[in-house]
Amino acid sequence: MSFRHLLLVAGAVLATASSSAWAAAKPAYGTWGVDTADMDKSVKPGDDFFAYVEGTWLKNHPIAEDKRGAGYNYDLPDSTEIEVRNLVEQAGESPSDPMMRQVGDFYRAYMDEAAIEAHGLAPLQPYLKRIAAVKDRHQLVALMSDPSYAAPIGIGITADEKDPTRYTVASGQARLGLPTRDYYLLKGDKYDSIRKAYHAYIAQMFDLAGIPGGEAKADAILALETRLSRDQWTPEKRRDPQATYNPMNRAQLMKLAPQFDWTATLKHMGLGNMPTVVVGEPSTVAAAGKRIADVPLSTWKDWMTFRFLSDHAQFLPKAFDQANFAFYGKTLQGIPAQPVRWKRAVRLLDASLGEAVGQLYIARHWTPDTERQVDELVDDMRAGYHDLISHASWMDEPTRKEALQKLAAFDPRVGHPVKYIDYSSMKVSRTDPLANDVASDRFEWNLELSRLGKPVDRSLWDMTPQTVNAYYDPVMNQVTFPAAQLQPPFFDANADPAVNYGETGATIGHEMGHGFDDEGRQFDAKGRLRDWWTKQSAARYKVHADMLVKQFDSYEPLPGVHIKGELTLGENLADLGGLEAAYTAYRRYVARHGEPPVIDGYTGDQRFFIAYAASWQGKTREEALRQQLLGNPHSPEKYRVDGIVRNFDPWYKAFDVKPGDKLYLPPDERVHVW
Repeated sequence: MSFRHLLLVAGAVLATASSSAWAAAKPAYGTWGVDTADMDKSVKPGDDFFAYVEGTWLKNHPIAEDKRGAGYNYDLPDSTEIEVRNLVEQAGESPSDPMMRQVGDFYRAYMDEAAIEAHGLAPLQPYLKRIAAVKDRHQLVALMSDPSYAAPIGIGITADEKDPTRYTVASGQARLGLPTRDYYLLKGDKYDSIRKAYHAYIAQMFDLAGIPGGEAKADAILALETRLSRDQWTPEKRRDPQATYNPMNRAQLMKLAPQFDWTATLKHMGLGNMPTVVVGEPSTVAAAGKRIADVPLSTWKDWMTFRFLSDHAQFLPKAFDQANFAFYGKTLQGIPAQPVRWKRAVRLLDASLGEAVGQLYIARHWTPDTERQVDELVDDMRAGYHDLISHASWMDEPTRKEALQKLAAFDPRVGHPVKYIDYSSMKVSRTDPLANDVASDRFEWNLELSRLGKPVDRSLWDMTPQTVNAYYDPVMNQVTFPAAQLQPPFFDANADPAVNYGETGATIGHEMGHGFDDEGRQFDAKGRLRDWWTKQSAARYKVHADMLVKQFDSYEPLPGVHIKGELTLGENLADLGGLEAAYTAYRRYVARHGEPPVIDGYTGDQRFFIAYAASWQGKTREEALRQQLLGNPHSPEKYRVDGIVRNFDPWYKAFDVKPGDKLYLPPDERVHVW
């Protein structure tokens, strides 16, 4: 199954001038690129480096009522959303342009709450009638193959991991109503209360839709999802790309799970000519098939009804929307207030007409000079990785040769796609936001279908230009940095070079590092899932990785809830490898330009590490943090700083960290990716 490594939170700043250039123009933050007022200098760096750099901010900065957390990665999307809102509202005033009319109509339909209330349940009825019309399990499975309806397994189109030049069909476990299987299975009052609230929410959805028997239906649906969750693979197990690559022909599929009637289902989806399907989690698919057979048809229909109501609640009258937020926002993430309507409209546009909006955003907020500067730093980071790989003592020559070939083949994309998606065939209603969401689902599926039988299009993006994030795709061997990520505080050409490398360099290094983390390293220079490591190098690598797993397993951000070291291993390796490469690149810069001056009492190396820590500025509500710890492959911000720098020798030297300091690790316990 194809996967992407997202950055989620990171920092980036770039300058290509000399070490004295920081004074030529004022950066957006502080006098050299970091707001030192956020620091708590009463904290010893070797005891808690994150608190040393962000302690005052952590104490004094509140989390906004409508957010799961606070920090740079919450602030920057705010300003970007305001910019997009302005563009969209202007688009709504230009009906002569078809693309702008689509964007404006989609936005206005969602924003017209009075019309949504006036229409009541009428827009919903055609979709519920399709579920009600199901008379047998063949019809049930056929409806589950529609992109707007829920199913216990997913079927999609992706690049083949063994041959990334062609598309294939993939299938595997689908999401349930709760975030991860742990929410169904863990014992304790906390999880009992969440399951009780979920049960009440299920019943409420039926009550709001005027469907009787909500309590009994909730009993059966929660029991069904609990059974399904027991058979699902853990997030940790799903990280193994070899285990999740299981191509099967029709006969094998029918033997695995005949209940899904694969020939008819694939034909119904437009996939009838595909000879094989890559199954991600075979045991889960087989078990889901058994549930199709042994769970009453009426329960499955109720489940699909609930999921349609829940998944589309924000397009329905206000009572549905409020109930959905009360559970998924307040209960599961601890967020007190729902974001204002226009913010949610902008996010929906990003998901449905994202590249149309992206064209408007790029035209207003992007300059080729930014792209040039980032390209320069990518080249510098590539050189840094080349140094590290060339001198890695644990890597033998055959493996080193292939690693350098993969590094040379990295394909960096910056700012925006070279071509944009054409949405002209998508019908957008000015009055029916629910129909627009369903139309978006259908458009996306038809777009994927149109690519079958053609070579894989390497120009496609998985994020829009207005997204504050970045990602690495191991199958394409591509690193991608959208335009919105490359602005203050994450991009500032006027910042001190030490900051540039500590933030932007570490960000780029993180994404490039995914090519060599425990998952990404299993793909070669052409993106093929292929074991190119000698047994000796792989064994030595695993020793380092296992040490990092053990370290992060020991961290307990919430009482009784530890970081899952195996789940977060890829991101932790990318963080550490990215920091190592960024520092190597920075020292190459210093060798060219001379040792930088001391600024505000901080050496260049100290500013580098302070900038790295500042880039992870953030804090999260308890319930949102719980959800992250149970199923997200990214460690919390504090541990992406303290858990990483304590493994890096130059940090010890920069801040004179010694035995007795809380973060101190003996040299033989420090993990070095390179």
